[in-house]
Amino acid sequence: MKFKYMLIAISMIPMAANAAIPYRTEQVKMPTTQNDDEAFASMHRFYIGGAYNFAMWNSYTNDKGLSITGKNSYNFEGYAGIRVYDTFRIEANYIRTNAEYNKLTLTGDTVFLNAIWDARIDSMYRLFRSQYFIPYVGMGAGLSWNSADNGVKIGTKISPVVAAMAGIGIEFNEIFALDFGYRYFYMFNPEVDLISNLNPTSHQFRAGARISF
Repeated sequence: MKFKYMLIAISMIPMAANAAIPYRTEQVKMPTTQNDDEAFASMHRFYIGGAYNFAMWNSYTNDKGLSITGKNSYNFEGYAGIRVYDTFRIEANYIRTNAEYNKLTLTGDTVFLNAIWDARIDSMYRLFRSQYFIPYVGMGAGLSWNSADNGVKIGTKISPVVAAMAGIGIEFNEIFALDFGYRYFYMFNPEVDLISNLNPTSHQFRAGARISF
């Protein structure tokens, strides 16, 4: 009789083990996932880059009828940035500005701090792992340390500057990208003695590359 009960008890062991499996599965702690809004930024928080900048300087006429004609110029700029989120970054850049007119060349060492929003369809939104084209918009503010040629004097050697920009980044991979964009540049009056109330402005077209790390 005891042998019979022992056989019944042994046959119940697999059933009891299977009943415990759902309970044990519930106790397994799932690995945590990266925040959706920083999925890319957490892997590549910083970047550096450089760009060629073609500037079309606007002509200007003051309230006394005096005018100067804006010319085209070009320069190079360097920049470094930090990604706060996948869709937002802060970027600092340096530009050797050349505001060229028919009677004046205003040269400046210009430093900007930019806030840039990327249209990155990332972890929360995107359907595919890779996104090659990243449109962006941004705005910036900074200072320009200016000098003038041909004996022209300027009353304010340090002028505030502001800018608005838009463009597109082409990301070949997570490290290397090309940048193509437009920037509207505005400099507050450097007090040039040649013509009063001059606020140099330009339409700037940029092409560059950046490396993320």
